[in-house]
Amino acid sequence: MDEISWGIIGVGDVTEVKSGPGFQQAEGSRLVAVMRRDGAKAEDYARRHGVPRWYDDAEALLVDPEVDAVYVATPPDSHRHYAVRAAAVGKPVYVEKPMARTAEECRTMIRACDAAGVPLFVAYYRRAMPRFRTVATLLADGAIGDVRAVTVRTTSAPEMWDPGHLPWRVRPEIAGGGLFVDLGSHTLDLLDHLLGPLSHVRGTAVNLGGHYPAEDTVTMTFQAGAGDSAVEGVGLWCFAAQERTDEVSLVGSRGTLRFSTFGDEPLRLTTATGERTIEAPKPATVQLPLIQTVVDALRGVGPCPSTGVSALRTAEVVDTVLAGYRDRMSLGS
Repeated sequence: MDEISWGIIGVGDVTEVKSGPGFQQAEGSRLVAVMRRDGAKAEDYARRHGVPRWYDDAEALLVDPEVDAVYVATPPDSHRHYAVRAAAVGKPVYVEKPMARTAEECRTMIRACDAAGVPLFVAYYRRAMPRFRTVATLLADGAIGDVRAVTVRTTSAPEMWDPGHLPWRVRPEIAGGGLFVDLGSHTLDLLDHLLGPLSHVRGTAVNLGGHYPAEDTVTMTFQAGAGDSAVEGVGLWCFAAQERTDEVSLVGSRGTLRFSTFGDEPLRLTTATGERTIEAPKPATVQLPLIQTVVDALRGVGPCPSTGVSALRTAEVVDTVLAGYRDRMSLGS
């Protein structure tokens, strides 16, 4: 296929800059249709972004004969539904992260796409960002020697949302959890990509701030990779703190590499000779590098590093860590 024609289901904020323009900027790709339940907003998006058609009904977009592949950018509670429907009409799917609310929903999506013979990709776009390709290159080149351990620390102050109008990201019935699911999953998936699948996962989730129903603090231990090269890991995600931190630290036999998951400040490499910084900015359209790999995979000219199978592993880690909290919430409801 020379060119992939895309349709987007759910043109909310994430599609304005982070992802939507990427389908127009990628080589061999074009955006031909968008859908939002509010037709006026769908029409406005199409006008502003130069998209030929808009819909207020997802089914109409799915059966549009000019749409080759579908990007699902709705909140997680509808990812399974739209992925299964896209597969049923024979169209490849690129779905926002987290892939779904639970690992079982992810498995349903994978089974549907496998049965239909269509590929399933997930928007864990850090796997393809130049910033993290630089990290991967440093590791492959032995910049810190053998990786021994990894620490993750993500903290921030709580947002003071109106309890009657909470965003979907902290409503478990929509998101599958709170900001650990929405934000923490990015780091978990990145570690899977850089170091290998996570195993021996143990974790505790609690709500310390009481600002919303979802967990706001998570601690976790794990291993990344396997065998003699397995890396010991520990993580803290606290969204009820005063200090804002965002740091992943890869500790090696000959040095340490530190970087943020969400920022674009330089990477910091510390070895016996001292510390040096390495510029690693974000692209203007952060999803473009991954979108290009999706388009390449659909055109048969290259692989995509973020699939339903890889994203399922992250969902399984999240399920393991949140199992106790979800059980307590269920018993208390």
